[in-house]
Amino acid sequence: MSLFNAISISASGMEAQRSRAEIITENLANAETTRTPEGGPYRRKDAVFTTSPVAYSFADALSAASGRSNGVAVSNINIDDREPEQRYMPGHPDADPEGYVAFPRIDPASEMVDLLGASRGYQANVAAISAVKDMIARSIDLFR
Repeated sequence: MSLFNAISISASGMEAQRSRAEIITENLANAETTRTPEGGPYRRKDAVFTTSPVAYSFADALSAASGRSNGVAVSNINIDDREPEQRYMPGHPDADPEGYVAFPRIDPASEMVDLLGASRGYQANVAAISAVKDMIARSIDLFR
């Protein structure tokens, strides 16, 4: 695997973690949303990662075919299918005839932990790219 391929792999990881962070912030922003255009409360979303080949040249495509240089990508976004949380709020505009309102099943604390994990994953990929850039710079210095 070339050093430039390592940068591509880390870049794919950064992109995947960015997508995950966007989904988590959407969940946090809609933690109290009781009405959506689809009807009912907002449904929590979660990103699913998968390996993804990173190929830019024939040599990279060949090594990707042998399974040696895989990046990461968001393969699917799962939507929570659990029943919404019911809260007794008879004066709420979205209350049912018994006075219960359906709220999304989103725990802000666990969402913040997930967001912290996405941030740390992004930072780890940035550190890996920085290390590869340093290796490339030192290699160039050796040839001077």
